[in-house]
Amino acid sequence: MTLLNHRAEGPASAPPLLLGPSLGTSYALWDEVAPELSITHRVVRWDLPGHGGSAAGLIRPGATVGDLADLVLALADSLGIERFAYAGVSLGGAVGLHLAVHHPARVTSLAVICSSAHFNGAQPWQERAALVRREGLAGLAESANARWFTPGFTVPGLVADHRGADRDAYAACCDALAAFDLRDELPSITAPTLLIAGREDPATPPAHLREIADAVAGAALVEIPGASHLAPAQCPEAVLTALRAHFDGGARRGMEVRREVLGDAHVDRAQARQTAFTARFQDFISRYAWGEIWTDPTLSRRERSMITLTALVAHGHYDELAMHVRAARRNGLTPQEIGAVLLQTAVYCGVPAANSAFAAAQRVLAEESGADPGS
Repeated sequence: MTLLNHRAEGPASAPPLLLGPSLGTSYALWDEVAPELSITHRVVRWDLPGHGGSAAGLIRPGATVGDLADLVLALADSLGIERFAYAGVSLGGAVGLHLAVHHPARVTSLAVICSSAHFNGAQPWQERAALVRREGLAGLAESANARWFTPGFTVPGLVADHRGADRDAYAACCDALAAFDLRDELPSITAPTLLIAGREDPATPPAHLREIADAVAGAALVEIPGASHLAPAQCPEAVLTALRAHFDGGARRGMEVRREVLGDAHVDRAQARQTAFTARFQDFISRYAWGEIWTDPTLSRRERSMITLTALVAHGHYDELAMHVRAARRNGLTPQEIGAVLLQTAVYCGVPAANSAFAAAQRVLAEESGADPGS
């Protein structure tokens, strides 16, 4: 089976995130955003039929958004991706809405960018499809900057993608937009949903995104000042910030793991001491140390505890060592195993360091057992 052309980035073990493009563009629309998202996700961005590297024959006249969604599911299946987060722009956003409505078990989280649950009726798209089938895309590409960006801004590569798209495939995508209207089905969406609107977008103005936000329970809406229709290309930092906050469960999951390993009492004390000055550092710890490193399934928590104890001894961080001795016990290490780790550090980190480490660990283990630290 011929699949949509796509590009995969990020760790294969990371949570999958599919990125859908706008009509007339390729997956290059995500060039300024996808590499950053791929730090924490397995990002798969795809091309519409007849756009970028996707075969034009994947779509036929009279196509629907549902047909495009089926192609996306076939791509996900080929990559062994059962459930995924999804973000899409314009037509790509419509595909995401269709997936969330008709395949809710596949979509873990959804972001709809500069898109709509309907695209102003069938007639404008039928007329565009007829124009493109008759005259090709060269003339329409001349107006791409005005439709996609605010005055004075352009991305030449995306305009070139528009000009180079297959006319019949482009027209069939117009057919899909002409037939698309999910307004009555929006309340059935259960995936956590983010709507991102470009405040200067003439094609799908903020009111279209607000309509979705009002219909989908718990949905959030972000408006980006200065952004037109292709917000990921024009305002990538703003889009990236919004998507990270929505998709990146690292901070939330990190806080959960932090509590599981260090204990509620310790984390509560750290949170109570947090100030405006230290808030970003606390978020950094939760998001990266606990949300990415400690959640990586490559090593068990027992193994991570042993590595952490060794590193803390090597650098003389004995206050932190005491905290992580307690964490090691929560992660299943016995006192004998902790002692074996510290004995190993005597060989490679030095006897004085190990001596201090044994003293710190003995105090913690004695506190846990209720024994006299000196016994």
